[in-house]
Amino acid sequence: MKYAVDRIENNFAILENIQTKEKKTIELVLLPIVKEKDILIFEEGRYKLDSKEKENRMEIIKEKLARLKKKKEKQ
Repeated sequence: MKYAVDRIENNFAILENIQTKEKKTIELVLLPIVKEKDILIFEEGRYKLDSKEKENRMEIIKEKLARLKKKKEKQ
């Protein structure tokens, strides 16, 4: 399963399942060093960073913002 780090509060990370949008709270000590917007994969009983997926998702967001900006400029 893949999760996005939604936010960090105190010693916990709030993770959002990318497919189901379900959120769960995990202690930071159970995760690699993470920050908001990181993508994690849960495999073999542990969480691993997925930097390639994060880059892909960030690129998609940039493209969407560029399209919205162009659309707004045309109005």
